[in-house]
Amino acid sequence: MEDQGNGYTVDEALSSVGFGTFQVLSLVFAGIGWCSDAMEVTLLSFIGPALESEWSLSPTEESLLSTAVFGGMLVGSYFLGFIADAYGRRTGIRGVAIITFAAGLVSAFSPDYKSLVILRFFVGFGAAGGHVYAAWFLEFIPSSNRGAWMLVVMCSWIFGELLEASLAWIIMPRWGWRWLLALSSIPSFTVLLLSTFTPETPRYLCTKGRTDEAIRVLEKIALVNGKELPSGSLVSDHQKVQPEEVNFPSEETYLISSSASKTSSFGKCFGSLSELLSPDLLGTTLLAWIMFFAYTFAYYGIQLMVSALSSGRSDCHSSSILPNNVQNDSLYINVFITCLAEIPGLLLAMVLVERFGRKLCMEILTMLTVIVILPLLAHQNGTVTTALLVSGRMFLSAAFNTLCVYTEEVYPTSVRASGYGLATAVGRIGGMICPLVAVGLVRGCHQTLAVIFFGIVILISGIAVLFFPFETKGRGLTDVVSNKE
Repeated sequence: MEDQGNGYTVDEALSSVGFGTFQVLSLVFAGIGWCSDAMEVTLLSFIGPALESEWSLSPTEESLLSTAVFGGMLVGSYFLGFIADAYGRRTGIRGVAIITFAAGLVSAFSPDYKSLVILRFFVGFGAAGGHVYAAWFLEFIPSSNRGAWMLVVMCSWIFGELLEASLAWIIMPRWGWRWLLALSSIPSFTVLLLSTFTPETPRYLCTKGRTDEAIRVLEKIALVNGKELPSGSLVSDHQKVQPEEVNFPSEETYLISSSASKTSSFGKCFGSLSELLSPDLLGTTLLAWIMFFAYTFAYYGIQLMVSALSSGRSDCHSSSILPNNVQNDSLYINVFITCLAEIPGLLLAMVLVERFGRKLCMEILTMLTVIVILPLLAHQNGTVTTALLVSGRMFLSAAFNTLCVYTEEVYPTSVRASGYGLATAVGRIGGMICPLVAVGLVRGCHQTLAVIFFGIVILISGIAVLFFPFETKGRGLTDVVSNKE
């Protein structure tokens, strides 16, 4: 027991080795993973018109293709998160890569519409596990500037969208949608190959009692970074008891059940869910669900309005902001404009998230979203309207990414990927419902009503931020949940 007093935790070890070459390589790997998932989701915007023409699809059938992908993501978000929590981040990453690559490649050879819908469902199932890359990367980063580095990883999603738009712009007119689907699966295959060289996170290994393996990984990180580990032995967070806490009741509740290793996979799955809904985590879980639902709903609602204006599909007068001679390329231009517009928002979030913390950063960005869409309560010309909507999407996207960082940090290691995955799944429901609610408002020229509706949803998310239990800025990742700050 004396060794434990002089021991060091995973967070202390990572702080000693710092953010170096190992973390940069990890950033690249996780970035490729996020990029591959973004490409698979984004390509839906480009293949719809081609399929409609080639297979004579109805608007409902074309929409069903997107619904199938989001349906797969709805199921896959929690399942792949559970796999990462139960069997390791590395196993979860491999599962994501295998499913996404295989389904994506095979879908390029789909003989008919039904088979394509089924295969794209499985692509969505795999792509939903992108948060596993984030959980894996998170557990290698020192607590200093952790939020900013997590936002850097999430920039890879924007890069994936831009890469897919560029690829579609080049491939679609020349070789068609099948080549686009096949080439878009290459990044997932790259992740699968690179996963052979990726280590399991030391934090996960510690929670499973595999301390020797965790030490070997930490030694490897120290070697690559040219640093040394702290003296003493590696101990888990709940083993390292502070002297002043000895005579007082613990402020933390252990969330790792001693019976977890005895249960079946089916039991583990429900065990993970029961932990997320336990009294200690219930408030956090419900707030995360509300936030993910509201952000996803509002994000896709604003994007739908931007798309309708830039493509000229709205029935409203003066809706299109693009000249007639570029209407054929408007879909690609729209993606480029909206994706590039998100970059300044992320840069702003990187500054705010480390200076003011995750909660205040979310609050500021959420309120900025409301402020920039308020002028749309009155009629504006097409250019001003689109500029305000794109600005709203920029701030909301930055707030959304900050929420992703907070959610990964606030959950303990035992349910980190599961908790994030389940919150994402609830968010997908918002994404699936949004078109049903918003299409009539946007296409029917009810702009003021749409702005009021989305504004209320965003305000609700802003209120929900205030009730999150504690700030995660500067805090070490733990295997337990604190009952009070």
